[in-house]
Amino acid sequence: MRFDYLIVDVFSDTPFGGNQLAVLTDARGLSDEGMQAIAREFNFAESTFVLPPDDPAHAARVRIFTPARELPFAGHPTVGTACALVMSGARSPGEFVLEEGVGPVAVTTRQEGDRHSARLRLERGPDQPNSMPSPADLAAVLSLPEDAVVDAFGASVGVPFTFVQLADRDAVDCSKLDNGAWSRVLENSWSPQVYLFAGELKDGGEIYARMFAPSFGIAEDPATGAAAAAIVGAAAQKAKRSLSFHIRQGVAMGRPSLLNVSAAVEQAEVRSIEVGGGCAFVARGEIEVPERFLHAAGTSERSPHD
Repeated sequence: MRFDYLIVDVFSDTPFGGNQLAVLTDARGLSDEGMQAIAREFNFAESTFVLPPDDPAHAARVRIFTPARELPFAGHPTVGTACALVMSGARSPGEFVLEEGVGPVAVTTRQEGDRHSARLRLERGPDQPNSMPSPADLAAVLSLPEDAVVDAFGASVGVPFTFVQLADRDAVDCSKLDNGAWSRVLENSWSPQVYLFAGELKDGGEIYARMFAPSFGIAEDPATGAAAAAIVGAAAQKAKRSLSFHIRQGVAMGRPSLLNVSAAVEQAEVRSIEVGGGCAFVARGEIEVPERFLHAAGTSERSPHD
C-alpha cells in the first residue's frame, strides 16, 4: 500500500536549513511497527504520522517517531506537522489542536504567500529533577575541560533534557560527545538527552545551542523544539517572570535553525510556553509500505494508491 508524505524543513524559512521532517498526512492502516520502520527508512530526527483525532473538535492525532522510538511530544514535529497540514490543504491557516502523547497541543499557523510558520503552545510549566550530574562529569561527556561548564540543570515538558551552559560559542562548537562518558553519566539518568548552549537566558536575548540524543538514534539534532520549550520554561521559573528569547541551533551542521520561544509567568508559576518558527516545503511523494507493516483492522479506513 502507498502512503502520501511531505518533507518539510522546520525552524527555517528556506529549504535545506532547519530540521528535516517527514509527515505522512494519512497514516490510517499502518501498524506501530510500520511507523517505526518508516521512521528508520527516512532516518530524519523525527517522522510524524497523522491519524483521525479522538476528539472531533481537534484537527488530528499525531504520532511522533525517531529512528529508534516513539516520543510523546516533540517541538519541530508539532510545528512541521501543523504547517504540512496547511500545505496539503487538509487545514486552513489559523489555530487548531493536535493530539499528541502528552495530550492536546494548540498550534497557530500562518501563511504569507509561499511562506509558512507555526507556533505551538503548552499550558504547563516544566518538570525538573532533584539532582544533576557534576560539572566535571558533564564536561567529560562533552570532551571539554571542567571550567568550560558554567551551569547545568534538567527540565522536561514531555521529553527530559540535561541542559549544560558553556562559557562561549567556541566551547559549544568544540564539544564532542564521549560515548563512554555519556553511557556512564547520562544513559540511565533522568535525562539521557544533552543540550549544550552558550549565552544568557534573559528576556530579549539569544542563545547558541546543540543537542545530542544517542538514545533516540539521533547523533545531533539541528533544531529541538521540545528542548526549547523546556529551557525557556525552566529559565522563566527560575527568574519568576515572563521571558522571551531566540535560539540558534544547527549552525555547525550546515542546517541553521531559528526558534522563537517564550514563557508566561503568573503568580511566580509558569502558566504557558510557546515555541515557533518558519517551515519550508521541500518535497512530496508516496512511500510503498510492505503488507506486513499494515494493520488489518485499519486498511479499510482509507483508499490505497495503486
